Amino acid sequence: MDDLPSEPSDTLWPVVGIVRAVRRHADLSQRELARRAGVHHATIGRIEGGRTVPSIELLCRIIDVVGCRLAVVDDLGRVLMPMRDWEDTRDGAGRRYPTHLDTILDPKPGEWWADIYGLARPPETFYRNRQVRDAMRRRSQWEVRVAKHRGDPPPPQRWRYD
Repeated sequence: MDDLPSEPSDTLWPVVGIVRAVRRHADLSQRELARRAGVHHATIGRIEGGRTVPSIELLCRIIDVVGCRLAVVDDLGRVLMPMRDWEDTRDGAGRRYPTHLDTILDPKPGEWWADIYGLARPPETFYRNRQVRDAMRRRSQWEVRVAKHRGDPPPPQRWRYD
């Protein structure tokens, strides 16, 4: 087990190394890993040989054999958690709101861009202005983590709605 890498790979998608590390961690042959993952043994061989790139679903099945999970981390090593799909936050046509925008359920006056035109406010909306969204997120994070940011000055409380 000493020869397992401890540092992340610089390769964009090191599937070969992931599958080999999983197999080494579980001390399984290609045939044993394939049997437990429910695939043909040649599939594991092709993946480890770099001739096949598995789907995310197949990769998850393979790494699940040893009790591991696939995770996405940012440059700082923080794990990004998957977003939940809230069925009640879809628009009138059943579409999801844009993922990069913060959905506001039951918006207050001024939180919807069409308030200035006197248009009827929908039951939900989102902030399109990136600076407003980012400022609000920073303020929210600061409020949630007051102990961590105790010495930091609070972010501004007022935002311009453009």
